[in-house]
Amino acid sequence: MKQRILTAILAAALFLPFVIYGKLPFTIFVYLLASIALHELLKMKKISLFSFPGLVSLLILWVLLIPNTYITVLLEGFSKSEFALLALLLLLTYTVVTKNKFTFDDVGFVVIAIFYLGIGFYFLIETRNSELQGGLELVFYALLLIWVTDSGAYFIGRAMGKNKLWPEISPNKTIEGAVGGVLFAVIFACIYHYFTGILDNLFVVIVMTTLLSVFGQIGDLVESALKRHYHVKDSGTILPGHGGILDRFDSLLFVLPLLHFMLILFN
Repeated sequence: MKQRILTAILAAALFLPFVIYGKLPFTIFVYLLASIALHELLKMKKISLFSFPGLVSLLILWVLLIPNTYITVLLEGFSKSEFALLALLLLLTYTVVTKNKFTFDDVGFVVIAIFYLGIGFYFLIETRNSELQGGLELVFYALLLIWVTDSGAYFIGRAMGKNKLWPEISPNKTIEGAVGGVLFAVIFACIYHYFTGILDNLFVVIVMTTLLSVFGQIGDLVESALKRHYHVKDSGTILPGHGGILDRFDSLLFVLPLLHFMLILFN
């Protein structure tokens, strides 16, 4: 527990200054986080980041992460989808070159990994740069929402949990804990709305928070299912006591894209 707390403090001390400052340093830092997460994900499939498919996936991940403000400078005349299509063709060609040592299934895994991480981390950058609302307030809203949901689920689950939520994937999670996490998140959101004025309508904040809290928990379950399928305890070891980058950002990868779409819908 001491190691877990110490790691959390050190990670926050490193991460929060980038979040607060934003701009290019934050974008570069997110690129680093996404690259490490890709390494962790490919490692589950026993694909090296420094192999041909690993390097192709890393390059396309970097393309997907390019913020809107830099697209015209870096991708003039091309779209992200065209780069993704080129990557797909290269990966399929590689199955032939390797005589199926790198298989069609491997191609599918790599492509899904690219989009799973690319979309989630892209919206982390775009949310921080958001012009619809204060970007910094939105990022802190998403981060705190996930933390409060996890804490609420843990404490309510310990105190009242009797019915397993999804024992085949995550044996310790309970339905009572999941509901408690959502309730804690809604209470937090009401307080956050009062002090920051995030969005104008409290009812919208409550609805949005409920959905985001649910999908944040789904994001956590998705990564649990992934690790269970590949017989991995943690996605990595870079964060002692917590696991890897993917272990810490699994919920955020689901919450941020949904938050972006909701902001467009409610504005």
